[in-house]
Amino acid sequence: MKGRTLITNGTLAVMLAVGAGAMMTIGSGANEAYARPAIGDPYANLPATITLTGVVRDFKERSVSGGHTDFEAVPAGGYGHYMNNVQSTLDSDKKPVFIGGGKKVSSQWRTSSGVNIHPSLYSAALGDRVGAYTGNADKGGIASAASFAQWYRDVPGVNMSKDLSITLVRQPNSKLYVFDDRTDPLYSTRSGFFPINSDLFGNSANETKNFHFTFELSTQFIYEPGTNQSFRFIGDDDVWVFINDRLAIDLGGVHSAIDQTVFLDRLSGLVPNGKNSLRVFQAERHRTQSNFRIETTITLRNAELPNTSNLFD
Repeated sequence: MKGRTLITNGTLAVMLAVGAGAMMTIGSGANEAYARPAIGDPYANLPATITLTGVVRDFKERSVSGGHTDFEAVPAGGYGHYMNNVQSTLDSDKKPVFIGGGKKVSSQWRTSSGVNIHPSLYSAALGDRVGAYTGNADKGGIASAASFAQWYRDVPGVNMSKDLSITLVRQPNSKLYVFDDRTDPLYSTRSGFFPINSDLFGNSANETKNFHFTFELSTQFIYEPGTNQSFRFIGDDDVWVFINDRLAIDLGGVHSAIDQTVFLDRLSGLVPNGKNSLRVFQAERHRTQSNFRIETTITLRNAELPNTSNLFD
C-alpha cells in the first residue's frame, strides 16, 4: 500500500536537527568511503558524519494477542495524510499530545518554489500556495489520547524499547547532512527503515520484517539567522517535528512517503546564536514499506536521551 515518492526541489539545501543525544563522529567503517571530504571541499573542516541516538519502541499489531489498537488501524477517511490531531505544543514530559479533530490533507501548503511546508509557516507575502483539507474530522487511525500516550513512553506489557542510532553523512562539497534508508549501509540491505527486525517483540505476524514501532529523537542546535537553515523529513507513517516544543512538521496518518520542510528564518521564538531544541517523533504502523530520510545543515549539539527504561521483558 505504501510507496516512496520523493520530490527533489532543485537546490533546496535542507537540514536536520533530529536525534537524541546527538553525537558528532568522524566517518569510519562502511560510511567512510562516501563520507570522506573531496579535495578542495570548502566544508572539509566539518565532521564527515554525525551520529544521533534515540529510542525505538516496539509494539504488536492490533490483530494479535496483546496488540496495540493503533497499529494496523485504518483511519475512518482511509489511508492518507492527516494534520492537526496532535497539540501544537509538547507536554511537560516533552511528549506530543493527541487532541483529535484533525482532517485529511487533499493538497499541501507549499512555498512559491513548490516545497511542502506546515500551514503555520504559510506566508502570502512570500508567494506561498495554500493547501486544503477534505472530508470530516478524522483521528487518523488513532483511538484516543490514552492509546497515543503509550507511543513514546515505556509501558510494560505494551511495548519494548532500546536505544537506536542513525548516522547522517555530509554530502561532498556541502554542509548538508543526510540520513537515507535507501543509501545507508545497514538499511539499504533491509529495503527500508526496519531497525528491529527479529528483535524485541520480533517480526510482525507472517512477515520477515518488523513493521510496528515508534522512534523518538531529540537534539539541540544553534540558530544562525539569515543563513537559510532548514530541516526536511521525508517518510512514513506518522512524523511530528517540534522546534522549541512547538509543532513545525505534521505528517500524521497512515500514508506513503511524504515530506515537509522547516525554514528556520520563518519561525518565531528561536534564540539567535543560542541553543534551541528539536524533537522528532516517528511511527511505523502499517505494512508494507518503511521510509525515513532526513536532510540538515543545522549545527547540532548534544541533548539528553528520551526517558527510557530499556524494556526487554
